[in-house]
Amino acid sequence: MKSIFNKEQFHQYDNLELIAREVVEGFITGLHRSPFHGFSVEFAEHRLYNQGESTKHVDWKLFARTDKLFIKQYEEETNLRCQLVIDTSSSMLFPYSKGKKQLQNKLVFSVYSAAALTYLLRKQRDAVGLTLFSDEIEFHSDARLSSVHAEVMFGKLSELIQPENFKLRKKTNTVKALHQIAENIHKRSLVIIFSDMLSNDKGNELFSALQHLIYNKHDVILFHVTDHKQERDFDFASRPHRFIDLETGHQVKFNPHEVKTHYKKAVHNYFEELKVKCGQYNIDLAEADINKDFNQVLFAYLVKRKRLF
Repeated sequence: MKSIFNKEQFHQYDNLELIAREVVEGFITGLHRSPFHGFSVEFAEHRLYNQGESTKHVDWKLFARTDKLFIKQYEEETNLRCQLVIDTSSSMLFPYSKGKKQLQNKLVFSVYSAAALTYLLRKQRDAVGLTLFSDEIEFHSDARLSSVHAEVMFGKLSELIQPENFKLRKKTNTVKALHQIAENIHKRSLVIIFSDMLSNDKGNELFSALQHLIYNKHDVILFHVTDHKQERDFDFASRPHRFIDLETGHQVKFNPHEVKTHYKKAVHNYFEELKVKCGQYNIDLAEADINKDFNQVLFAYLVKRKRLF
């Protein structure tokens, strides 16, 4: 099923949660109840009391104020803990333009995808957290289930897609960030990473950082976010172009047709190595082409979740 929204309509709405809801409900509906019955000491939110269940966790103080029975819910009442990780470096702004409608770059696609996943995870009673990184960790919140926490996440995601917040020459240090993320997540989680994987890090160091997540018992989905048409197929008109590195500002001018064959071979080899390494480390690698809809992301997540439970 498809959402009633398309990307060209998104600029008409400033409520990211509304967009996420429509994207998700256009793809799948339904809720599930948690099979876990243990409670942690960390309170999350309330839910209405169901007749016949234990009154052990009834909030009697709230009952005194409202004359209604509510059960205290806790973080461990979730099926899954998920950490959404987004690369916010300048290369994620490709394809870059100075106009206000920046709806077709890799960062915006990643944000909408993460928002849709956040909405879906919460409907499934799964706890979700958010991490943003470039050459350092810019923001980190642990996975939680509360409504207040979700509002903070949607607010942070909304800030990312405001054109006035787009910054050039913001570099990437994926290795450092992934090692920090592995140490910051203290409970076993599904870690979902959105990145173009364009980094100056050496291959072995990068895969070692990914392996750190697996060593710490996390499951990982790596969404390789690309503009497939331009970055993979190098589909540019046969005339001189000026190419600018968004992270360093370095510029080169040449005719893409003259190097297209060599470029496509080099890119193919790099991502084939990425695919093989991810397979070796039991990391799910999923292509996320920004020219396609968000179903590719939601479907990959649901397939992974089905395997976990």
